[in-house]
Amino acid sequence: MSCHDETCVTCSDEAVAVTVVRLLERDLALVDTGPSREHSREVVSVALVEAEPGDTILVHAKEAIAVVRGTEP
Repeated sequence: MSCHDETCVTCSDEAVAVTVVRLLERDLALVDTGPSREHSREVVSVALVEAEPGDTILVHAKEAIAVVRGTEP
């Protein structure tokens, strides 16, 4: 997948929070980058994390680096 803007949502200098839509083969996942992005769906690697559909993950350079867990009240 190629970048469509000056900087790709997953190629910036910071991790971006996205939502896992669906797990794919070969440790990849389809993610939703949110309504404020022009291209709201991207494929990223989840090889380094244990993510499930619906999880929020932090992505840097198309690689998930963490799963964001909510805190229980």
